[in-house]
Amino acid sequence: MPTIVSVAEAVPPYEIDQETAIQFAKQLFSGSFRDIDRLLQVFQNGQIEKRHFIKGIDWFRQKHGLAEKNKAYIEGAVQLGTEAIQKCLGEKAYIKTRVPYDEIDAIFTISSSGIATPSIEARIMNILPFKESVKRIPIWGLGCAGGAAGLSRAYEFCLAFPKAKVLVLCIELCSLTFQHNDRTKSNLIGTSLFADGVACALLCGDEAFDDKHFQQILYPKILATESITKRDSLNVMGWDVKDEGLYVVFSKSIPTIITNWLKPNVDSFLQKNNLQMKQMNHFIVHPGGKKVLEAYVHALNIPQEMVNISFNILRQYGNMSSATILYVLNRFMRLNHKEGEYGLALSLGPGFSSESLLLRWGR
Repeated sequence: MPTIVSVAEAVPPYEIDQETAIQFAKQLFSGSFRDIDRLLQVFQNGQIEKRHFIKGIDWFRQKHGLAEKNKAYIEGAVQLGTEAIQKCLGEKAYIKTRVPYDEIDAIFTISSSGIATPSIEARIMNILPFKESVKRIPIWGLGCAGGAAGLSRAYEFCLAFPKAKVLVLCIELCSLTFQHNDRTKSNLIGTSLFADGVACALLCGDEAFDDKHFQQILYPKILATESITKRDSLNVMGWDVKDEGLYVVFSKSIPTIITNWLKPNVDSFLQKNNLQMKQMNHFIVHPGGKKVLEAYVHALNIPQEMVNISFNILRQYGNMSSATILYVLNRFMRLNHKEGEYGLALSLGPGFSSESLLLRWGR
């Protein structure tokens, strides 16, 4: 089975604690809401302590047009994407000797927070010495589900080409979509929650392993994947595209949808693979927010500690859209595992959709 053999992160340079974000939001939104102090409790109740951004807080005090924001997106995406790839191919926790760039057969680039044609991986190929024949698969618009979806599509590529080594590069600079003149509650919630982050994963097909590059440790193998899209749910989350750029759509019904819709899909997915939720040793979930994580626990009837790593990533980094699940996966991969342990990776995104991966740790 295709295997995830390395994950690495590139953290944006500006760290902003939640108290600073509260004061920023209070200055911006106080004229639009009479009960601003009550509404600002969403910043504290979300259990986020700090986040990272591609620009400093003063940059967001000014209005910026779509062209200026997208230019910053491309520059930041190329810089941080290059860094994440470099780290991923030489991450000592997983890799014994650096994997050469010319051994990479495909790059899946996942993003929903900016626009680039030529796409970001094409620009990075002019910086890092990949072979010219590497296959480029940019995927846009999957939002928070994008990281898990990228792993799933890379898994399918490695099934078709078992000698392949494939990168999944998740780049989300969500802060650059911030709309200075949007005084809606959705924008206020987005301001309290979303952050910037970049991560890269390396997957190998069954015939791509060699003792020269890889450590003799247990890696998560992907056994199966599933994508589900809920009908008539286009208004749950996504972007509203206007002249000024991307306006966040973020429904308060998301936790309820998780509670009522997710469990049957997860149960069905596991049953197709002759497994049950109680057999899962690890729950590798995208932390969409505190209420989202609580809804996972309630809907799937799992112990709270199974999402502790996701809660910790949420606390330290916020919601980085597609990249976040790779940050969570990286922490799980560094644990001491027993051979044969199962993991369920799961994320939710626009559509409204879910992406699931069944993992098993092995040599």
